[in-house]
Amino acid sequence: MKRRRIPAPRAQDAGLEGRTSFEIATGQDFDGGPYDLVEPVAGATVESNFNPVGRVYYSFSAFLCMPNALSRDGGYSLGAQAGPAAIRQIAIAARSPSTPASPDSARSRRRRSTSCSRSGRDAGAYPALVGPPRREEDAAGDASGRLPLNSQEDGMDEVTPALAVAHEHAAAWLASLGARPVPAQASIDAIVAALGPDLPETPSPAAEVVDHLARAAEPGLTAMPSGRFFGFVIGGSHPAALAADWLVSAWDQNAGLRTVTPSHTAAEDIASSWLLDLLGLPTESAVGFVTGGTMANFTCLTAARDEVLRRAGWDVAVRGLAGSPGVRVVVGEERHDTVDLALRYLGLGEPEVVAADDQGRLQTDALAAALASGDGRPMVVVLQAGNVHSGAFDPFGPAIEVAHRHGAWVHVDGAFGLFAGASPPLRHLVAGYEAADSWASDAHKTLNVPYDCGLAIVQDAAAMRAAMGMQGAYLIRDATGDPFEKVPELSRRARAVPVWAVLRALGRSGVADLVDGFVRHAAAFADGVRDIEGAQVLNDVAFSQVCVAFGSDERTRAVVAGMLADGTAWMTGSTWRGRTVLRISVCNWSTTDDDVERSLDALRRVAATVSET
Repeated sequence: MKRRRIPAPRAQDAGLEGRTSFEIATGQDFDGGPYDLVEPVAGATVESNFNPVGRVYYSFSAFLCMPNALSRDGGYSLGAQAGPAAIRQIAIAARSPSTPASPDSARSRRRRSTSCSRSGRDAGAYPALVGPPRREEDAAGDASGRLPLNSQEDGMDEVTPALAVAHEHAAAWLASLGARPVPAQASIDAIVAALGPDLPETPSPAAEVVDHLARAAEPGLTAMPSGRFFGFVIGGSHPAALAADWLVSAWDQNAGLRTVTPSHTAAEDIASSWLLDLLGLPTESAVGFVTGGTMANFTCLTAARDEVLRRAGWDVAVRGLAGSPGVRVVVGEERHDTVDLALRYLGLGEPEVVAADDQGRLQTDALAAALASGDGRPMVVVLQAGNVHSGAFDPFGPAIEVAHRHGAWVHVDGAFGLFAGASPPLRHLVAGYEAADSWASDAHKTLNVPYDCGLAIVQDAAAMRAAMGMQGAYLIRDATGDPFEKVPELSRRARAVPVWAVLRALGRSGVADLVDGFVRHAAAFADGVRDIEGAQVLNDVAFSQVCVAFGSDERTRAVVAGMLADGTAWMTGSTWRGRTVLRISVCNWSTTDDDVERSLDALRRVAATVSET
C-alpha cells in the first residue's frame, strides 16, 4: 500500500503532533497495518481543517478522488487513488482535541482544488463522502485505540464507507461490460457457497457486507446492461437514470402521498406531462408509475373492468364480481402473455381471441365480427404496440373505431412499442393509438430506466382513481389526488425520479434518436443475418425485433446454444408461428455499431460450426 503523510504543520493544526501511525477502524487491517503517515501520493492533496472532537477522516478509492474535501461540520479528508481493496473510511484519533484551529483552516474551507486528474472535479462535488466528526466523548475510541464504525450510537458512520464500496464495485462492473462474456460465469450453487448460506450470529460492518456481496456475486451476474445483450426486451440503464435511482434509494421517500413528498410529486407531475407530450397522448390522462409492464396492464385493465361494469349499472368496488354481468375481453391471437396474467389477477378469466396476420397483427375484420356477435356483456378490447417476436403493431385507427362503435374500452399494451410514438419517422406505426382509453408501457425497456418502472396511463383519471384508490383516516390527503391512487401500492418507490432524469438528459430529440437507434441496429442485424448461409429472417423488421431460423428447428436450437456458449452476445431462443427461432431484441442505449458487428461475427462463427442434421 502506498504510504501517506500529513505535512507537519497540518498535523499540528489537527492535533496529530507526535502521531506516527494509525490503525484502520473497521475491525480489520489492510496489508498488515498500522500505517505510517508519510508523503501523499501525486495527485492527492491534504488540506487542514481542525476538528474539535479530534477525528480526522480519510477516504481511499480507486475511482474517486476527493482533494480538499471538507465536510460542512469540520470533517477532514484526504483524496487519494489507491488499490481496489483499499476503499475504506479510516478514522484517526487525535492526541490533542483541544488544539485550536489555525487561521489557515477557514481559508482551506473556501479553497477548491482540481488536482485530481481522474475526476476533474473539485471538492464541492463530493461533500457527502466525507465523514462527519463524532462526539467528543467518543474521541478516544475503545481501550485498544480502535474506533468502531458500526456502533449503534454512530450508525450513520457506516453509510459513507458502505456507499464508497458500492460505488467502487458498481463502477468496476460497468467498466467490465465491454469485454466480459455476456452469460454469467458461475452457477447458483457456486454463488450460494460464496455468499455463505448460514445466517451470521453477530453483526458485521456495512462496508464489509457490501464488499463481500459484490465480490461473491460478480461471477454470477449476467451482463444484461451490456450493449450485446439481445435476449429479452429489457433495455439498459441510461447514466442519468441510473445515478438518479441511486438518489432515490438515498432519499428513501415513500412516494404515495402528494403533499408529504413534494420533490417526488413535482418530478412525477413533470415526468407525466413530458411523457404524454412525447407520446402524443391526451393531456388530461393520469399516469401511474408501477413496477413494470405486467402491473401497468393490470392497473389499466382494473380501471377498464370497473368502468365498463359501472356503465352497466354494477359497482364492483361495493358488490364484487359475483353476480355481475361479467366482462368480455377480446384480444389478438399474438398478445403478450402478461395480458392473460393480468386478466387472471382481475378474476376475468381467459380472453376471447381473434385472428392475427402473419406478423402477429390483430385483424380488424375479425375483431369487428367478434364484437358484432356479442351477448350484451360490457366489453374490453386489448391491442398491441410491438409484437414480442416481430415487433409489429396492431392497426390502431380502424381497430379502435370498431371497438368504440360497440361500446368497448380499448387498452393498448405497448410494453416496448409505445415509444414509437416519440419518433417522427416511426410514429406511423402507432397512428390512431391516441384514441384508445388506456396505455401500458415499461420504462425500463425502450426508455432505459433501471428496474423497476412501468407506466400505466388512463385517459379517464377519475376512473383510474376510483379503481385504485383507498381511504385511510391517518393519510394526509390532497384534494387534487395522490400518487397512490394511480397504482396498486400504497407504499412505493419514487419511480418517477429516474424517468424525469432520463427525459431531462435526452430531451425530445434524444428520445427520438434513442428509439431510432434501436430500429437502425435491428435493420443492421437483419442485413447481416441474411448473408449467413442457411439463415432466414422470418419477420418484417419494422421496429426493434429480429426473428431468425437456421433451417430446421434442431439446427436453430443448436445455434442458440452455441451463441450462449460463445458468450459474445446473448440471443434467446423462442417459438414463433410454429417454428423454433433465434430472437434478437435491440433495446439498450449503450449498443453500438461495433456491438452489432461483434455479435454478427459470433453468429457467423457459431452457425458455421453447426451443420444441418
